[in-house]
Amino acid sequence: MSSVTRFEIVLLLIAMIVVLEMLAQRLQLPRAAALIAGGIGLAMIPGTPNIELDPDLVMVLFLPPLLMASAWFTAWRDFRADIRIIMQLAVGAVVFTTLVVGVVAHLVQPTLPWGACFALGAIVSPPDAVAAKAILQKLPLPQRVIVLLEGESLVNDASGLVLFRLAVAATLTGVFSPTHAVLQFSWLTAGGVGLGVAFANVSIFVLKRIDDADLSVVWGFLTAWISYIAAEKIGVSGVLSTVSCGMIMGWRQHDLLSAVTRTRSAAVWGVVVFLLESLIFVLIGLSLRGLLIRLGGSEALLELLPSTMAIVAAVIVARFAWIFPTTYIPRALIPMLRARDPYPPLSVPFIMSWAGIRGVVSLAAALSLPEAFPGRDLILAVTFAVILATVVLQGSTLAPLVRLLSGARITSLHNSKLSEVDARTRIAAAQLAAVEKESLEPDGSHRHPRLMEQYSYRARASARFSEEPEILTSHRADHFTAVLAAISAGRKELLRMHRDDQIHDSVLHAIEQELDLEEITVKRFV
Repeated sequence: MSSVTRFEIVLLLIAMIVVLEMLAQRLQLPRAAALIAGGIGLAMIPGTPNIELDPDLVMVLFLPPLLMASAWFTAWRDFRADIRIIMQLAVGAVVFTTLVVGVVAHLVQPTLPWGACFALGAIVSPPDAVAAKAILQKLPLPQRVIVLLEGESLVNDASGLVLFRLAVAATLTGVFSPTHAVLQFSWLTAGGVGLGVAFANVSIFVLKRIDDADLSVVWGFLTAWISYIAAEKIGVSGVLSTVSCGMIMGWRQHDLLSAVTRTRSAAVWGVVVFLLESLIFVLIGLSLRGLLIRLGGSEALLELLPSTMAIVAAVIVARFAWIFPTTYIPRALIPMLRARDPYPPLSVPFIMSWAGIRGVVSLAAALSLPEAFPGRDLILAVTFAVILATVVLQGSTLAPLVRLLSGARITSLHNSKLSEVDARTRIAAAQLAAVEKESLEPDGSHRHPRLMEQYSYRARASARFSEEPEILTSHRADHFTAVLAAISAGRKELLRMHRDDQIHDSVLHAIEQELDLEEITVKRFV
């Protein structure tokens, strides 16, 4: 296959993504499920080229920017406050699922070596950061549940991949040392986090010396790949390196990036992340064709169906069996913990258990197994089935489940935080004080009376809305609807002047950008 043909296939996949995304929005389907289904449908068309995924390329190309984007917007204080629960999920649940799946795999396939069984368990044990973000981003979940699930998915790939390497090595060599396993896990974890912190500080040092917004965006992408690739070359966790680097840079971005850089960066990263996520799900679907060829056709896949279904069930049940006890037993045994963080309703651990979506990391790990690895075909089939079941079955039913249990509440550890309305009120007061300081003359008059009038009105309006939000909500909506009408009228007049050749294109673009920014701001309140 020539390079031009590969490029044409990529263009075809992107066009298919556009169509599938539109269908998913129209039919209100989860986008991940729709994209995987589209990839499977394309794979089943006779004459479709067999696309073999290179696991190393998948991990290096897709994972670093997607991890960086997720870590960048992680609320560090929330992550730190719930680090106990996140580590229970990211390490405890992964180890537990690996053991359960390994035992079940050996029961249904007694000829499969124990090392290969646990390798399979490690492959399918960690929920995927990409899949989790794609599934969770539009669900009306409590903020704390989102922090827990996304925090878990950012960290657990590292523990899953470490267990995978240990299981593969034990299978191929016939030797397993618990001491060596603990030391290697500690080295990969601590080294990955430490290297990520170091790269974050280097990246911040460079960004402070870049004045160009485009170069800053490019440097952000380079940081994601450098932090991952360098960590893997050194022999520590590239996942944890990228995540820790992204968290620190996301924390510092507010005083590090200019308004132009931050706005442009959000736009560019948004498009890139969308494309990478979408391509991953389509490629997962397309990989079915290569799997069928490797297994020798659908008949062989049907022969593996009973074993596959048993292992898929073990993956799903193991998460429930871990999350429910670890949610309630520690609180029952530790009064101080129970007082600080009371028992959540049963619906919360149920939703978190059902949200264990697997994705591309599991598939890449399975594909990276050596050709002569025992049970490689079974492991590939089970991995694909687990991804398909969790994304399609669990991902498609998660939104209805959340709506059904929408009355559930989970205690936040940050109840004292200000609401958005209260924060806006304080900001308006601070802005008014700054304008007054700049405007006030020695004789008591104001150098900028119109600014004083504008910011005084804004401060009074924010204070009133903070005190009486229910009463003023409809009034505010009417206000911003009128503002949108004014922006629309201005836009029509701008285009009329341009069509009549009364203004130059440069004037059109300058004013149009101002109207666009104003419209984006106003639409948040309508």
